Amino acid sequence: MSRDHLPSAERSADSAEAPYLELLARGATADAYEQPVLLARAEGLPAERVAALEQAKLLALRVRTEIEGRRRREAELSALFETAHDLAGLRDLDAVLQAIVQRARSLLGTDVAYLSLNDAVRGDTHMRVTEGSVAARFQQLRLGMGEGLGGLVAQTARPYVTDDYFKDERFQHTRTIDAGVRDEGLVAILGVPLMIGPQVIGVLFAADRRARVFEREQIALLGSFAALAAAAIDTANALAETRSALDRLGRANEIIRDRSGVIERASDVHDRLAELVLRGGGVHDVAAAVSEVLDGTVEFAEPGDTPASAVEAARSDGHAVRHGDDWVAAVAAGGELLGALVLRGHPGLDPVDQRTLERAAMVTSLLLLARRSASEAEQRVRGELLDDLLDARDRDPRLLRERAARLRADLDGPHVVLAARLDATAADADQEAAARRRLWSAASHLATTRHGLAAARDGGTVLLLPLAPGDTVTTLARRTAKQLGTAVHEAVTVGASAPVDRLAARPEVVASAYAEGQRCLEALRLLGRAGDGAAAEDFGFLGLLLAGDRDISGFVDRTIGGVVAYDERRGTDLLSTLDAYFASGMSPARTKDCLHVHVNTVAQRLERVGRLLGDDWQSPARALEIQLALRLHRLSSDTAR
Repeated sequence: MSRDHLPSAERSADSAEAPYLELLARGATADAYEQPVLLARAEGLPAERVAALEQAKLLALRVRTEIEGRRRREAELSALFETAHDLAGLRDLDAVLQAIVQRARSLLGTDVAYLSLNDAVRGDTHMRVTEGSVAARFQQLRLGMGEGLGGLVAQTARPYVTDDYFKDERFQHTRTIDAGVRDEGLVAILGVPLMIGPQVIGVLFAADRRARVFEREQIALLGSFAALAAAAIDTANALAETRSALDRLGRANEIIRDRSGVIERASDVHDRLAELVLRGGGVHDVAAAVSEVLDGTVEFAEPGDTPASAVEAARSDGHAVRHGDDWVAAVAAGGELLGALVLRGHPGLDPVDQRTLERAAMVTSLLLLARRSASEAEQRVRGELLDDLLDARDRDPRLLRERAARLRADLDGPHVVLAARLDATAADADQEAAARRRLWSAASHLATTRHGLAAARDGGTVLLLPLAPGDTVTTLARRTAKQLGTAVHEAVTVGASAPVDRLAARPEVVASAYAEGQRCLEALRLLGRAGDGAAAEDFGFLGLLLAGDRDISGFVDRTIGGVVAYDERRGTDLLSTLDAYFASGMSPARTKDCLHVHVNTVAQRLERVGRLLGDDWQSPARALEIQLALRLHRLSSDTAR
């Protein structure tokens, strides 16, 4: 269907998106998104245009929020990655701790970030590192256990947050602490514990000089930095203990050589792990490197493949634990268990080698997170290429082929465009959005394994899959519906286009094929075949009309165009009367019950229909055509909405 034949509401919605696409492209502020609506109202544009702009604004703001969220998550992962790399090559503890508070302050966007450490001798906690602080008294504060927000965190080993420090009575205020906080001008404060196993060794803070509500993701991010800081302190303490032991055993040459060998192995594995992180190695590369250094067999185990008691003990304690003749180190990120590193048949493990295994588990968790991020990025790239093909924005065949080749896709071979949609109705908007995300994720995975493309579109998902030799469009559509339905545990309906090829040279055919797939999808739903897959060739005469090269609008206009035009001009309801008449077996009495009107009203409407369509409109042949045209008109109206 050409753009000139689109309904005016659809053309208005299409043009309304243009200013917001420009705002998204140049990264405008949220305030700028109000301007198109304000200008439209100021110019006195029709209410339909203003409503379309309002809808486009909301959609664009959601896209902007999603983009900013992804950028923020990428920045957070990058900062954690860089901090872990600093930790792998730890030489100066103060420098690493300073880097942690700097990155925490930057990512959370706070005025101040600082870190305190517990003093076991004096029984209190004191400032160790600050970033953004301007008050000398604040930088020299010491907090007794249970005093102030930080003292409470150190005492209870739980995160605490306040959006207004001086109005919060949940913790003990003291004159000294309040004076220091007042000097610094702090209002909102978030504190998370630094823990080595079950022991709290200090507190990491982020604070603002204005009232602020810290979100759950920000609390979790600060907790991740706290875990890295605790690991840095633990490593520094371990190295200090090792150096002290070497000094005490300086006269025992055999022990010195043994201890030196352990340290060399630890240094070697640290260097290897750092190199693996930098060159993007995998979890099995980490296991192989640690196996060689520890002179044993180290394996990565998925969650559930290792005794739950051992993994949970390692996870809660923060250290590798012995399980029979094996050692188990949990691989976790935040609250998510990703697996475990298992050292087989090595019951006698040196403490430094134990920490080496633990460090390897931490690096493994970072590599798994990076791999997950890379997978999500590839899915986005596949979706962007398919979006470009559907919108025909990039018509350079060479560039299209190069982009597809990087994704192991061949645009010159035969492909099928499939429109997929969930059939279950969600209870609320959040559940519906979650169901659509599951469908998109399953479709992206299927497209990746089949060397195709997938993108979220029009409330569902569109896929571009290669057509294998000997396969048919119908078989592919049904198999896709079954695979997606199994993956999301809900019925998924799939409409398929006829095969298309040479897409790099003819990107415009992708949009036409997608429209054909959508028509087949809607036909399946209208025919009560939800959860099935089909192509135009499966619908007989209806399929000929659904195919991309058939004039559906012309058929509808020739058959019932006079009734459609009459309803539009007069505001009558003849189309609904025709639907009810045929659904009631062409019985006026049953039709009036269906429409809840008087039988004379039905007779008058049918008389008007006869004058518009001709005296033979109720003959079997004409009645069949009219019923088909009614269904196609309803199908095209539903698709337009």
